Amino acid sequence: MLKKISWGLLLILLLGTAGFFAAGGQAGVVLLTVKYILRKQYGPPQSITWQSDLSNANQASSTGTSLPRPPNVILIVADDLGFNDITHHGAGIAGGKVPTPNIDSIASQGVDFTNGYSANATCAPSRASLMTGRYATRFGFEFTPTPKQFMKLVAGIPDPQQPHPAIYHAERENELISYENMGLPTKEITLAKLLQGGGYHSVHLGKWHLGDSPQFRPYNHGFDESLSLLHGGSMYLPTKDPHVVNSKQDFDPIDKFIWAAEPWGIRFNDREPFQPPKYLTDYLTDEAVKVVETNKNRPFFMYLAYNAPHTPLQATREDFDALSFIPDHATRVYAAMIRNLDRNIGRVLQALKDQGVDDNTLVIFTSDNGGAHYIGVDGINAPYRGWKATFFEGGIRVPFFMRWPSAIPKGMKVNSAVNHFDIFATAAAAAGLEVPKDRPIDGVNLLPFAKGKSTGNAHESLFWRTDSYRAMRTNEWKLQVTERPKKEWLYHLTVDPTERNNLAQKEPHQLASMKAKLAAWDKQQVKPLWPSLGEGAIAIDRTLKTKPVPNEDYIYYAN
Repeated sequence: MLKKISWGLLLILLLGTAGFFAAGGQAGVVLLTVKYILRKQYGPPQSITWQSDLSNANQASSTGTSLPRPPNVILIVADDLGFNDITHHGAGIAGGKVPTPNIDSIASQGVDFTNGYSANATCAPSRASLMTGRYATRFGFEFTPTPKQFMKLVAGIPDPQQPHPAIYHAERENELISYENMGLPTKEITLAKLLQGGGYHSVHLGKWHLGDSPQFRPYNHGFDESLSLLHGGSMYLPTKDPHVVNSKQDFDPIDKFIWAAEPWGIRFNDREPFQPPKYLTDYLTDEAVKVVETNKNRPFFMYLAYNAPHTPLQATREDFDALSFIPDHATRVYAAMIRNLDRNIGRVLQALKDQGVDDNTLVIFTSDNGGAHYIGVDGINAPYRGWKATFFEGGIRVPFFMRWPSAIPKGMKVNSAVNHFDIFATAAAAAGLEVPKDRPIDGVNLLPFAKGKSTGNAHESLFWRTDSYRAMRTNEWKLQVTERPKKEWLYHLTVDPTERNNLAQKEPHQLASMKAKLAAWDKQQVKPLWPSLGEGAIAIDRTLKTKPVPNEDYIYYAN
């Protein structure tokens, strides 16, 4: 069944692209074939019964007291959320006219790490680091699991609008492992596995993207239960559902894959995939609320990994209709998705209050990386330059909020640069657990910073690596080194937070010092478990929808 699903989806993707680039009636035949395969792959909606443990409640009732217990931990991760998509920092999507009060409340009622960074500029490596508390390059998870055929096809799609063609590395094919063997190594200790060992009941909902073969799925990485999207993406509703409003980005070849394939399936534990019964963000929240209800009497860890606002751009008609003041259709659909996401996060926070566990729950909110250029919506990472799949601030600067009413004071701001992998050590400390001692753990416990008991820098330096593209931040200095184009980018973030003034030529000593540190760190990392087969060019200062301009800044990002 595994190979049938994995290669079946790949076939769908391949057929979808062929359909959009084929001529005449061939495309229609291909799309009909795609829809037939999809109908055969996903069954009808299923009801889910989450495990419940009432032993603590029974014991408390018999003694008349509540048993002391460590805090619950809820990690909420948005997908491709732009830094400027929320209103906490004073701006927001559509000029701030789409407020995000529920997401904002996690910061205002707790702590805002104002220099929060993702561990990588794309989904899967970022999540691998977040789950393990380590640089993903320490254990070889450097690239997103992707079949060779898919990479070869994408790299071969001509785009006359883009001046820098994609690159396919055929010479690396002999180092490639099978797609089924690409995943987070089970020897890694995930946050779920660590908390599970400390008596927590661990639950995953939503995106996983760390390997879809059974050996890599959430239940083999410490999760007692999992409601998981298949592979790396999903529709929010079927295209023709009367309750959905779509925005197809015809200028993005990858978007065409999604609309042709219409992946609309989810898996509970190890069951056969089935169709969600409603708009996906709403559905995941319905189930998250049930998880809170069924686990109120024991410590639990919930990893709630929404796929919003990742493409495809699909909004509920209710949210779309509420934003009639936004003239651009794509921006309106995208903003409606943000509105929906915020409302659903509010439902999770309310469930904590309703079940009486709000005060003793550590809620962490972030995004896996910055907003993407390929949706064609300007300003989503403002004021920062760059996008997802770049190490400019727009690609890796993310909202990073924590809320724990009984332990973290309200309205705290921490300016130290922090990273996704710090969540591992922070949650461990909150649970009273030690981090593993048999391997380097790169994250640090951020609770002393959140409580105002520690100042200064949480890290001397932070690093990023994807193939030949490297970056680091030391104090207020930021360095990026690229092979394509062969260039060094050095910025002083205190005076130039939006990375406009490249000081590489003016600060040779600083440049040399940081390059030496970057090289030393690089030697501590390992060879990727599978190689990058493709690289694509990304313009730093425009969306994919916008036409190129002469001498514009760009980088090549590998996968």
